[in-house]
Amino acid sequence: MAKKKKEKKGGKYMKKKELAEMLVNYFRMKPMESFGMKQLFTGLKLTTHPLKMLCADIVQEMAEDNFLIETEKGHYKLNDKGQIMTGTFQRKSNGKNLFIPEDGGEPVFVAERNSAHAMNNDKVKIILCAKRRRHEIEGQVIEILEHANTNFVGTLKVSKNYAFLLTESNTLANDIFIPKEKLKGGKNGDKAVVKITEWPEEAKNPFGEVIDILGKAGENTTEMHAILAEYGLPYVYPQAVEAAAEKISAEITPEDYAEREDFRDIVTFTIDPKDAKDFDDALSIRQLKPGLWEVGVHIADVSHYVKEGSIIDKEAVKRATSVYLVDRTIPMLPERLCNFICSLRPDEEKLAYSVIFNMNEKAEIKDYRIRHTVIKSNRRFTYEEAQNIIETGEGDYKEEILQLNKLAQILREKRMAAGAINFDRCEVKFEIDEKGKPLSVYFKVSKEANKLIEEFMLLANRTVAEHIGKVPKNKKPKVFPYRIHDLPDPDKLDNLSQFIARFGYKIRTGGSKTDVSKSINRLLSDIEGKKEQNLIETVSLRAMQKARYSIYNIGHYGLAFDFYTHFTSPIRRYPDLMVHRLLTRYLAGGRTAQADKYEELCEHSSAMEQTAASAERASIKYKQVEFMSERIGNVYDGVISGVTEWGLYVEVNENKCEGMVSMRDLGNDYYEFDEKNYCLIGRRHHRKFSLGDPVKIKVARANLEKKQLDFILADE
Repeated sequence: MAKKKKEKKGGKYMKKKELAEMLVNYFRMKPMESFGMKQLFTGLKLTTHPLKMLCADIVQEMAEDNFLIETEKGHYKLNDKGQIMTGTFQRKSNGKNLFIPEDGGEPVFVAERNSAHAMNNDKVKIILCAKRRRHEIEGQVIEILEHANTNFVGTLKVSKNYAFLLTESNTLANDIFIPKEKLKGGKNGDKAVVKITEWPEEAKNPFGEVIDILGKAGENTTEMHAILAEYGLPYVYPQAVEAAAEKISAEITPEDYAEREDFRDIVTFTIDPKDAKDFDDALSIRQLKPGLWEVGVHIADVSHYVKEGSIIDKEAVKRATSVYLVDRTIPMLPERLCNFICSLRPDEEKLAYSVIFNMNEKAEIKDYRIRHTVIKSNRRFTYEEAQNIIETGEGDYKEEILQLNKLAQILREKRMAAGAINFDRCEVKFEIDEKGKPLSVYFKVSKEANKLIEEFMLLANRTVAEHIGKVPKNKKPKVFPYRIHDLPDPDKLDNLSQFIARFGYKIRTGGSKTDVSKSINRLLSDIEGKKEQNLIETVSLRAMQKARYSIYNIGHYGLAFDFYTHFTSPIRRYPDLMVHRLLTRYLAGGRTAQADKYEELCEHSSAMEQTAASAERASIKYKQVEFMSERIGNVYDGVISGVTEWGLYVEVNENKCEGMVSMRDLGNDYYEFDEKNYCLIGRRHHRKFSLGDPVKIKVARANLEKKQLDFILADE
């Protein structure tokens, strides 16, 4: 009886899909074995001729689709190369989740049903599903190796017996269910940070508990803290670290004076933004003899106070950078250090780490030395005050400032001639009242005073990097963190070239490094003051790689330096602190540091820098939406800054606020998206919207929760 039943299973009732599934499972059960056709017929108990023929056809298709490989004629095994992969899971609220392989291969689509409830950025293992013809390749999560982040920020919706967190995240399609006893006193309408505790397989919503209440939604501090929490950045300073900082003595001891070079009597000053409190750097200048100047670049000696492995250092490593939101700074170091002890404040004696240059009138460096010093700043200038002295030739220390500016301009010319790229982006800034409400928008433009400081900081950073990195041919350089910047991506350069051709511009996409960078500079100078300037600058920036930290030096393409590091801002960047410590160690004849440890710190610092930049952008976006929310119905001139299949992004000219004109608001036509030429074209009336086109818009809606502005075309 049993035999007959088996016959039936391998008999004429099986469909192709069913047999294909049996074959997939059979090969997966024995991934290392190879099978001939007869072994497959026996193993799957296929007894009828039609089924055997169907099986042979399916095997042939699976081999064509690379699911199977032919080991010898007529023998097949599972193609396990690339079948099981490890990488990062990217969750999308629309269910179109992606898996990014860690070896940098193509992303793989993972349907929600195959996601095993993996969260965004989790490290997972997937198995590739058998590829179906004319379908994109799909994967299935088989193991979650490491959770990235289980914390979410949102607004609490509290009812009688339970609560939900309504997330603003575009990575989670489902709200988070919170049992009443896990609310931590949260009330309806509060912004909160919630940790997902479990996501049962059969449940639609994840379960969570409240970790922190940020305050009432819509209040400025609540919203700024929510942005930080969303990016996993800290919004409070640990009390134990603050307490450790309070115990640090600000006194300079006789031993400190004895082992340092004394610059207290040499004219020294700081030039910083008007709202700055942490003064990282100061400049000194004196004439040694006619035609020879001594210029000192003095940097706060943070490593004297923050010892490696201390509680303050551990917190600084974790943060890796200060974060500058629209209305506040979230410092890397406790306030006592960054704004008081280490800050190079006027009329106070301070410990510094200095690079001192002897330069002639042509800004040629005749000699330099790197020393621990004691300085005393004579004056604190804002950029505006220094700029005024440069423009009028009048004011405190005018001779010193004018001489430094002269030298800086020559340094800049030399740098540009060597192929440095001249990106002068204007920054959006807000005038804000005491409650954080934006009153007006203005643009911060880099002037000569800014460039004066920039050139001497670049020179110090470059000199320190060369001092350690430049060694004779047969010697190995010691481990050191560099700031590196790779060549532009060739494909992106081609795209840029095609894009700017529409505006009548050209760039070189081949030739030497210098040829390409000089042609980019020519482009940037040609577009200055033109309506397409901002747009072309943005697209040009996208063609560039991101600068990052690494102990493996490849040079800095954008600055045209073979050696470059970050030495000048140890109050607000951890890599600068690493550089100070290693420099001290190597100048004293110390052995090379551990490569793995420092490369890991470099990678962490690069990642935190990107995260901080994202949070900074989010805070600007929030203030722009808040600013425009009081201007609903106003009409503005703008420029199309982005074109997508769901509509147009438009940037308002007078305040750089960006909003979306959705496809449904583009008038009564069906638009086709031309991805290559960045435009939408109407099928019926052939109206064309291209990147860079001027348009008039009306502000329709402002959604603060999602940091989104909706515009409609005003000329419709």
